[in-house]
Amino acid sequence: MAWLYLVGAGLLEIGWPVGLKMAQTSETRWSGIAVAIAFMAASGFLLWLAQRDIPIGTAYAIWTGIGAAGTFMVGIMIYGDPTSLARYAGVALIVAGVATLKLAH
Repeated sequence: MAWLYLVGAGLLEIGWPVGLKMAQTSETRWSGIAVAIAFMAASGFLLWLAQRDIPIGTAYAIWTGIGAAGTFMVGIMIYGDPTSLARYAGVALIVAGVATLKLAH
């Protein structure tokens, strides 16, 4: 169950940078901040649950890896962030690191 909590925490980790991005415009400033805070709290709670059974270093690295890779993809698909082979390779290295941590556990 701890691994499900951790994956859920990582997926929710994607929501708070999106909320902060929403907060960049005056029309959605307060709703964006509310979204960011809600996702931070939910993600942090699930990470806390996961750390009961998963070592802190492993849990934190996987949590941030899922969040970083997911936010990268949201940035490209929704916000039109630039892409390049090098950027995709960097994210692939993050995903490979996360997979290695899971397999080594």
